[in-house]
Amino acid sequence: MTRPILLRVSNFKAYVWDVHDINILRSHHHICGVLTGTLPHLSSQNIFLGLPLQLMPEEAVLLVENGIAVLVDDPNAHHAPSQSALKLWKEARLNDARRQIALTEEKGFIEASNPDRAMSENAKRKRKEREERRKANAASSISAEDNPPPDPTSANPSQAVIGQTPDGAMVMPSESYNINIPASSSKLEWYAPHSNMSLTIAREAGIWLYPSTLQERARCGVFRDLWEKGYYMGGGIKFGGEYLVYPGDPLRYHSHFVASVVEAPDAALRPMEIVAHGRLGTGTKKAHLLCEWNDETQAVSYLSVEWAGFG
Repeated sequence: MTRPILLRVSNFKAYVWDVHDINILRSHHHICGVLTGTLPHLSSQNIFLGLPLQLMPEEAVLLVENGIAVLVDDPNAHHAPSQSALKLWKEARLNDARRQIALTEEKGFIEASNPDRAMSENAKRKRKEREERRKANAASSISAEDNPPPDPTSANPSQAVIGQTPDGAMVMPSESYNINIPASSSKLEWYAPHSNMSLTIAREAGIWLYPSTLQERARCGVFRDLWEKGYYMGGGIKFGGEYLVYPGDPLRYHSHFVASVVEAPDAALRPMEIVAHGRLGTGTKKAHLLCEWNDETQAVSYLSVEWAGFG
């Protein structure tokens, strides 16, 4: 039996931090969510985002009701670590940094010993020109007295420089290195999440309230019905609806519908709204889908609206 996916709840929002879980949700369960985290050293932070994956409330409710995921009170799952556990964690992080620096230096040494590997003729010519200019400048402006003796510790900075100060802080080499630091809390000794197996238990624990109104129940019902028909859903606020409805993975397909939720059969719907939905949907090459929820029968009725000319 596969383990349930942990939905880490903070401020009544559900997040997924594990890349493997995100892959399972998308490829097996048609759940996409939205990446909300930043990516280091990436300039376009408003276009390309990273972990965590934030789920719509409807997605989280569907996953928990189907037994695919459980809700976790993430802020209260982090406990104060003991001094011994914290010391072991710092030592492990330090050893991992040393290992990464050693691998980087080894890679640099291999590349320096094979400078012509995987280089084009144009790159070789430019490299030779740069070396000739460097030698000419060195011969004309630098004398032997200006060159200080090399630092004996510079031969292997990963072994000589990296270490710890008396207060436990990490001291890094003077050269620049890119080191990946694990950010997940799952493997920390002092991280003890408590899983809430149902929405009722999560509601009693005070970490989850959705759905609590007729409109929210309608959104969950419509989302589930479309999901069971095999569609993928994404946020539709930019197109005047609750969801964008895709026939397959949004990375491969354009959405066919913009879905709006009507919470009850007797809910008011103005003619101007129908006109606006039809015009906007047609202008974006989509049909607008009016999804009517019946809270008594737990059923959904659909009506698609498309703009047509007169005459």
